[in-house]
Amino acid sequence: MIGIDTNVLLRFLVHDDPKQGEKARQFMTERTAEDPAYVSAVVLAEVIWFLRQRLNYSKSEIVDMLRLLIASSEMVIEHTEELELLLADPKAAAGDVADHLVAWSASRVGCSKVVTFDRKAAQAIAGMELLA
Repeated sequence: MIGIDTNVLLRFLVHDDPKQGEKARQFMTERTAEDPAYVSAVVLAEVIWFLRQRLNYSKSEIVDMLRLLIASSEMVIEHTEELELLLADPKAAAGDVADHLVAWSASRVGCSKVVTFDRKAAQAIAGMELLA
């Protein structure tokens, strides 16, 4: 298994840099179920933020992209099980996936909660609490 950085996944997904995009596509075509690419929660969160904030992708476009990544046997996605459940619920999938990734990562290492100033996240995501 080989981990990939945010910039490699972005070049593979959006084709915004022809030279790096070609290298990323070549690298990804060489991945197999036996030698997959590993995508961490940090990389996913950064990719989601970039797609949303810099490239103006809609939430539904990002959700569709996440579904394709999860379905790929050539990739291992951190928090796959949680993501599959989240993306199966249309109401939950409209939320901020990156906030869910933060909460899942914290829970996995034993945190009792994640404090945030994001009111929407505190109301919508189990394990997140408003720091008031």
